[in-house]
Amino acid sequence: MLPAFLIMLREGLEAALITSIIAGYLARTGRAKAMGGIWLGVILAVLVSLAAGLGLHQWADEFPEDQYALFEGLVSLVAAALLITMVFWMRRAARSLRSDLHAAVDRTLAGTATFWPLVTLAFLAVVREGLESAFFLLALVQQAGTGLALLGAALGLALAVVLGLALYRGSLALDLRAFFRWTGAFIVVVAAGLVGTAVHEFAELGLWTFLPQPAYDLRAVLPRDGLPGSILSGLIGYRDHGSLGEMLVYLGFLATALTLYFWPHPQLPARSTS
Repeated sequence: MLPAFLIMLREGLEAALITSIIAGYLARTGRAKAMGGIWLGVILAVLVSLAAGLGLHQWADEFPEDQYALFEGLVSLVAAALLITMVFWMRRAARSLRSDLHAAVDRTLAGTATFWPLVTLAFLAVVREGLESAFFLLALVQQAGTGLALLGAALGLALAVVLGLALYRGSLALDLRAFFRWTGAFIVVVAAGLVGTAVHEFAELGLWTFLPQPAYDLRAVLPRDGLPGSILSGLIGYRDHGSLGEMLVYLGFLATALTLYFWPHPQLPARSTS
C-alpha cells in the first residue's frame, strides 16, 4: 500500500505541479481565457491513462499461468525502468522545469490558433505521468495484491490533488526539492524490489540460471505470507527465499542506483523564469 501511495502521490504531484505552473503563468500574463484548453488536456490525459491501466489489467488476466509469470516479470522490469527514469529525470530537470514550461506556453500561444495547441501541451505533460502510473500500479498489484495497491494509489492521488490546488493558490509552502529527493530515494528501493521480482519470475520459468544455488531461506522466521513479510513484500519486494543470483542482482541494482542517485552533480545556473 505504501509504495502505491508514495508513487501516486509523487506522480500526481508532478502532474499537478506542471499544470499549476502552466495555469499560473497564463493567469499572470493576462491569458486566463486560454485556461480551458489546459483543463481539457488534463481531463483527456486522465481518461487515456485510466483506459490504459484497465486495458493492461484485463489483458493480463487472460494469460495462462506460465505466460502470466513471464508477463509479470516483463511488467516488473518495465515498471522498474520507468521508475528509475522518472526519478533521475526529475532530479535533472527540477531546476529548469518552470522556465521550460513558460517557454513552451509562449511558443504555443505564438500562433493564431491557441486552444488545441494548449490542449496538446497539457495532455502530453500529464499523460506521461498517467501512463507511467498505469505500469507502476500493474506491477504493484501483481506484487502486493489489488485491494491494498489500489487503496494506496487512490489516497496518494487524492492527496496530490489537494497539494496541487494548494500550491496553485499559493497557500502551501512545500519544500519540493526535499520532497522529490527523498521520495525518489524510496522509489529507487521499490524499483530494486521490482527487478528482484522479475528475476525471480524468470528463474521460476527456467529463463534465469545464473548462480541458482540457494542464498537464504527465511520461510521459518519471516514468511512472506505472514503480516510482517507481506508488509515488507509490499514495501520493498521482499521474498522469504531466493538464489544467490537473484540476491546479487537485487543488491547490485540497489547499490548502483542509490550511488548514482545521491552522487553530487554539477549545479547548472538556473534559467530565467520570466
